[in-house]
Amino acid sequence: MTSRLPLRAAAALGMLALLAACTTPPPASDPEARAEYFETNDPWEPTNRVLFFVNDGIDTLLLRPAAEAYRIFVPPPIRAGIGNVIDNLLLPRSALNSLMQGNTTLAGQNAARFVINSTLGVGGIIDLASDMGIEGRFEDFGQTLAIWAGTTNGGPYLVLPVLGPSNLRDTFGRAMDMVTDPFTYILSPDARLVRTGVSVVDTREQLIEPLDALRASSLDYYAATRSAYIQQRERDIRNEGRVQRRFFNWEGEIRVGPQR
Repeated sequence: MTSRLPLRAAAALGMLALLAACTTPPPASDPEARAEYFETNDPWEPTNRVLFFVNDGIDTLLLRPAAEAYRIFVPPPIRAGIGNVIDNLLLPRSALNSLMQGNTTLAGQNAARFVINSTLGVGGIIDLASDMGIEGRFEDFGQTLAIWAGTTNGGPYLVLPVLGPSNLRDTFGRAMDMVTDPFTYILSPDARLVRTGVSVVDTREQLIEPLDALRASSLDYYAATRSAYIQQRERDIRNEGRVQRRFFNWEGEIRVGPQR
């Protein structure tokens, strides 16, 4: 099953190249349209809006209720431990991408965090590396491609079915993340499915309040989500802000705050 993954990634790259060839900016005679195009870079907006509507329906009917149930029925200390394990499994990929970006210091920190948390931290349940002052940062192949290209522009904006906001660069990056993630090959298909499902619910639980606030404060939820995604990816690529860590406070809440 996993032996087909590189072929799927190559097929994804071919599709992205074809899509990229079909996108044409407005002519120079229309400067306002060109400025708006390069700001939002959303040439497939009608299709994207349809997919966004479908995804929002899936979120309303399935993902948000699952996230709320997860918050209600799973105690905060257990949620924090689960989140730490999920984050820990991303560190080998982050170390590899840091190395490909030429950031050997960050690569070493991510690798050290993985070793320490996987052993002394009981499989990543406890984030001891942060307590030891070893900082890391999540890096993915989309960020690596941006570093190689020397630009934060990821190409035309896309809304992927179920997966949500993306762009051409990050869509290919997702495929390569799957190919270069060692746990793609180490874990059984059932274990990979569990990992993905738990990760989705855990992430959605963290986003309950932010997405509710974004929806309530925006006249156009689609445009607001697109803007938030583009800005967040630019911050990720520039490594702006500090790494986030999870910790449990004994008032019964999980906080996600700056790593110390």
